[in-house]
Amino acid sequence: MPANRNALVRYKTLDACLRNRQRKWTLDDLIETVSEALYEYEGLDKGISRRTVQADLQLMRSDKLGYFAPIVVIDKKYYTYADPAYSITNIPLSDGDLSRMNEAVEVLKQFKGFSHFTALNEVVQKLEDYVYSTAQKSIPVIDFEKNDSLKGLHFLDDLYQAVVQKQAVRIQYQSFSARLPNTFVFHVWWLKEFKNRWFAVGMRDGKKNLMHLALDRMLTVDGAPDTDYTPNQHIDPELYYQDVIGVSVSENMRAIVVKLFVTRIHAPYVETKPLHHSQQIVERMADGIVIQLKVQHNFELEKEILGFGEGVQVLGPERLRRIIQRRLHAGLNAYEPVNETPLAGEQ
Repeated sequence: MPANRNALVRYKTLDACLRNRQRKWTLDDLIETVSEALYEYEGLDKGISRRTVQADLQLMRSDKLGYFAPIVVIDKKYYTYADPAYSITNIPLSDGDLSRMNEAVEVLKQFKGFSHFTALNEVVQKLEDYVYSTAQKSIPVIDFEKNDSLKGLHFLDDLYQAVVQKQAVRIQYQSFSARLPNTFVFHVWWLKEFKNRWFAVGMRDGKKNLMHLALDRMLTVDGAPDTDYTPNQHIDPELYYQDVIGVSVSENMRAIVVKLFVTRIHAPYVETKPLHHSQQIVERMADGIVIQLKVQHNFELEKEILGFGEGVQVLGPERLRRIIQRRLHAGLNAYEPVNETPLAGEQ
């Protein structure tokens, strides 16, 4: 293994430890964690020396790598960052980095237009725009939708590596309905994004049902080297989501035909950005259009319809129509003025 790659694993591991303030890190803790990372990612079982980790910490503090990491020692024992928001992944790119990224963009741009690389188009545009705006110190030309304050995004790379390396992870997770977090082993099969929210999709150890775990509900993600990884052998993600909007899939529910009337004002938006790939225009009228979808009835479908307010009306099925009607009425009632009874002595 190249020495520079070995070092990058060490720096990244140390960075993750120093950012984790839920634990106090002694030098021995850092050595143990780095040794585990090298074994987990690269199969090195010799461990790492105390001298090497101390040199890494000193190098991260210095300007040689451009990190200037604010590493401090508390009570002459515990290592952490003085700035809780600091990470070596947040440092600006050097001129050399920008040059190499620009070369990579030029290579990737050559694949535009090939059907097999259609999914790369947006990635290439993002890279090209980022390199240009950083090099020119100007505002980005393209402003992609993003939510930088979304919790859990720092787990994305660890979960991605778990899929690639086929390794189980131990996740501390607290759903919105749970009073306390729960820790369990999880086998990640793929990562799913929907409206800027990320999910790890896979199977909990010992269970059989497919689960979607939101990254913003994860508290910790660690390796589970004591558990053999259970791979995905029968589920095609593209087929799995083909009948739904969003990520809420019911394996026992059939897709239904949903008919919606879209007013003339909203029709151009719905035509140019379909609600689902099954969308078809059934009828055109002076005051709007009727579209048809074939989807499962889930929470995301209701939310999508409600998002148009008065601009979309459910024509069928009747059950969905009644549910949307009740939710709109409930929303209207929330804006009704409250008649407060005056207290004694008040006029």
